[in-house]
Amino acid sequence: MERDSYSSLLCLDEDVGDEDAFVSFRSCSPSDIEDDEYVQMLVDREMSFGFKTDHSFLILNLDKIARLDAVAWILRTRAVFGFRFQTAYLCVAYLDRFLSRRAIDSEKTWAIRLLSVACLSLAVKMEECRAPALSEFAVEEYNFESKVIQRMELLVLNTLEWRMGSITPFAFIHYFITKFCNQSPPPNVVSRTVQLTMAIMREINLMDHRPSVIAAAAVLVALDQRLTRNELESKMNAIFSCGFLQAEDVFSCYRVVQELDKEKCAFSINPSTTQLRPAVDVYDNSSVTSAVSTKRKRLTFYDCDPNNEKRPC
Repeated sequence: MERDSYSSLLCLDEDVGDEDAFVSFRSCSPSDIEDDEYVQMLVDREMSFGFKTDHSFLILNLDKIARLDAVAWILRTRAVFGFRFQTAYLCVAYLDRFLSRRAIDSEKTWAIRLLSVACLSLAVKMEECRAPALSEFAVEEYNFESKVIQRMELLVLNTLEWRMGSITPFAFIHYFITKFCNQSPPPNVVSRTVQLTMAIMREINLMDHRPSVIAAAAVLVALDQRLTRNELESKMNAIFSCGFLQAEDVFSCYRVVQELDKEKCAFSINPSTTQLRPAVDVYDNSSVTSAVSTKRKRLTFYDCDPNNEKRPC
């Protein structure tokens, strides 16, 4: 796991304070949240999108640093517009689903950024009340014409077979908090769960873990960072009768989230440690350094090629 990447998530600490920024729970009645049948329906939907345990495509099709840069841009843009956190998560889910079917050369940073813009635009249309005009998305070193972004949106839609209603972990958070808490939950458990969910989103291929598994693991870490496998399994067996979650899957994800939480605590205690550098170093040491340099020429992409190929001008 890249320890360096986690330090950049510290900027989420203050941002997660407003629950309305990441999920709208007020539209759900308590009976909906606690209804096992409703959650089972969500699980059936998430399973229909297909999940695997194959980490190869992120290595072959898009290296870790390039993906981190894409996710960082998505999170920055989310903050600028005030989008909910599930919108950013859905965007990254589209990104990972797309990359599981199509390859993009990590050296073509313009193509990765164009894909990020298209995925975020589609996620915004699915989750937000208002979708900004395509021209409002700031892409820094690139200038994509709206028609170019629209063509990439269409490519994403066709690649994902127009199945854009992916389930996110945010649909399960209050359900699991209710199930795992015998008494009133701690006041910060929701914000900590969201923060951990966003942290793991950066570290893993979202096609490798079901959203319900990620949500359960994040809630468990937010409540107790020291569970053993047997303790976690006992806690789950005492609560769930439907068996839609496997303890091994949840514990595997729990350990990843647990490690991320430990890294955050270590960074908070000793921010000057040499093991954790400022987030900008992640990009300074990568192939995308030139992409964020102010000295690089701004590239403009026009929808003017007769063969429908987008070329920088």
